[in-house]
Amino acid sequence: MKKIAFLIYYHKQNFYSLNAIAGALETDDIFESIDFYFVRTIDKLLVTLEEVIKTYDKIVIGISFSSIQLFETYELVQKLKNRFPERFLAVAGGSHPTGDPHGTLKMGFDIVVVGEGEETITELMQKIINNENYSTIKGIAYSNDDNEYIFTGKRNVINLDEYPPFPVKNTRFGAIEITRGCPYVCYFCQTPYILGTSPRHRSIEIICKYVQELKDYFRDHTDIRFITPNAFSYGSIDGKNLNLKKLEDLLINIRKIIGKNGRIFLGTFPSEVRPEHVSNDTLDLVLKYADNDNITIGAQSGSQRILELCHRGHTIEDICKAVDLTLRCDLKINVDFIFGLPGESEEDVKLTIGMMKELSNKGARVHAHSFIPLPQTPFSKAQVTRIKDVYKKEIKSLISKGSAFGDWMKQERLAIKIAEYMKNRKLK
Repeated sequence: MKKIAFLIYYHKQNFYSLNAIAGALETDDIFESIDFYFVRTIDKLLVTLEEVIKTYDKIVIGISFSSIQLFETYELVQKLKNRFPERFLAVAGGSHPTGDPHGTLKMGFDIVVVGEGEETITELMQKIINNENYSTIKGIAYSNDDNEYIFTGKRNVINLDEYPPFPVKNTRFGAIEITRGCPYVCYFCQTPYILGTSPRHRSIEIICKYVQELKDYFRDHTDIRFITPNAFSYGSIDGKNLNLKKLEDLLINIRKIIGKNGRIFLGTFPSEVRPEHVSNDTLDLVLKYADNDNITIGAQSGSQRILELCHRGHTIEDICKAVDLTLRCDLKINVDFIFGLPGESEEDVKLTIGMMKELSNKGARVHAHSFIPLPQTPFSKAQVTRIKDVYKKEIKSLISKGSAFGDWMKQERLAIKIAEYMKNRKLK
């Protein structure tokens, strides 16, 4: 049997999700029939595709992307299709394709993986290699011969313990996903709509198995980072009532493996914590077991009315308390705010600016974002307007003092384009 070439567009913004896909393929016999190419740039992708076309009859290009990458991904796919027509199968996955599979197919993709991709990509590769029809695979969307949109139906969620967080055989390491699913259902966030509202946790045993892989590879300079919607919720049944014993057990076992020279990062990139879960107990775990000198919390607004409108599930008081407790523990704190949330009035803007100033005066740093409408969310078709000048003036002042950071200006430009796309579904 001839091998298949799998070109993974290993973009820096998406490699965590692609690690999960590549890792899943290592759990199946199909792995032996695939040659993997991890490609980080568009130029390298074009060069690699030109080379593998000479050798392989079957080529799959895997691209994962979010809504903020919508337009650059469209240009990439058009470039690939125009230069190498009919020579490869373009497969899309990730948050945007899951929320907008029909639109993603119109971009030029042949197949869209909808939702969690570990089981889906394994079945898909099996069908491609065996020249079998893939219409029976759950969790994909495609256009049939009559150009009709077909969605094969939603898959059941996976057991995280059955799949690695990253590919070990291909030695592409990264953060370890410890939890999937979020019970809070914030109206601007895709996470619960893609991964469900019931938290699923990787077991301590399996997490430590992959911590050991990292330790064996990196030796005395092993950094452990987690992927989770809420870093303090590990082990919690509902994601709201914390299970700190379970979280501490996890940290103790990881520390045993990586030793004193290894580093654990808890409550910082690529995950954050909810403000109401910041307490003396949770901060004690950071101080005792972790190596980060800061945590990140999601405040999003300084207006209680907007927090409730967004279905956030916490209060203004929770935010202030979290900042005070963190700073009292001699930890730094970054606080996420989203500008231009739907329904925001002048009074709401005033309240948010007031809170940003108050928190920054205490020593917190503001992480500034612009609201972006995301597919599948209740705010997907919300109106997007330019960020108000009063916001811009204040955030620029905070940035000049070193009290704020973020890509909010770039996000503002993208938000307007994405909002237009969400209404008319046209990319040109």
